[in-house]
Parts: sequence; C-alpha cells; structure tokens
Amino acid sequence: MSPSRIPGSRASATPVTRIGQAIGKSAATAVVAGRDVIRANPTANTAYRAGVGVVGGATVALGIVLLPLPGPGTLISIGGLGILATEFEGAKKVQTKAIGAARKVVTVVRERRQRPSTPPDSSR
Repeated sequence: MSPSRIPGSRASATPVTRIGQAIGKSAATAVVAGRDVIRANPTANTAYRAGVGVVGGATVALGIVLLPLPGPGTLISIGGLGILATEFEGAKKVQTKAIGAARKVVTVVRERRQRPSTPPDSSR
C-alpha cells in the first residue's frame, strides 16, 4: 500500500487533500456541536425533532406512493426511514428490519439470475 493510501498518512498528501480533510473534520465537528446546542434547548430540540419527523415522514410517504411505479420507491422509503432514524429509536428498528428484508430480496434475485433457465418443452 502506498503511503498516500494509508489512513492518517500525510507523507505524500497534497495540500489540497490536507485542506479537504481539515474542512471535512471541521464540518463534522460543527454538525455534532450544533446538534448538542439544539439538544440543550428544549424548545429548539422539540422543533428540530418535529422537523425531522415531518421531512422523514414525507420521504417515507413519497416512497410508498412510488412503490407501484417503476423506479426507486423502496430506496426512497428506506432513505426516509434513515432520516427518521437519526432522531427516533423506533424508526431505527424498522429501518434495520427493512434493510434486512431488502438484502434477502436482492439475494433471491441474484440466485434466480444465476440459475440456468430451462427451455420450454416443445414436444407437445
């Protein structure tokens, strides 16, 4: 593994890479610190959780509406559960079950694609 690929190695990192890493760490720290400030204020915490609930619920509802149509309805619903799971433990449990079910479906589809298809019987 080259030094630039080793996590935490700065031996051959360019200045742009170092700046990007610093900005990423700063942004992540700011988000966590910002959420802590919101949690400290009961009114802001309630408003934040309500906003997450509305946005996450609307995303799940949109995904459910899109399920019968061709497209990413299931992924949108799971994404909405991901939004809700950032604040609500019940949504996190549902999301875990939904992702497990989606993985089982993907496994079944892959197995069916790998099976050799038998030609229809034309002896009749």
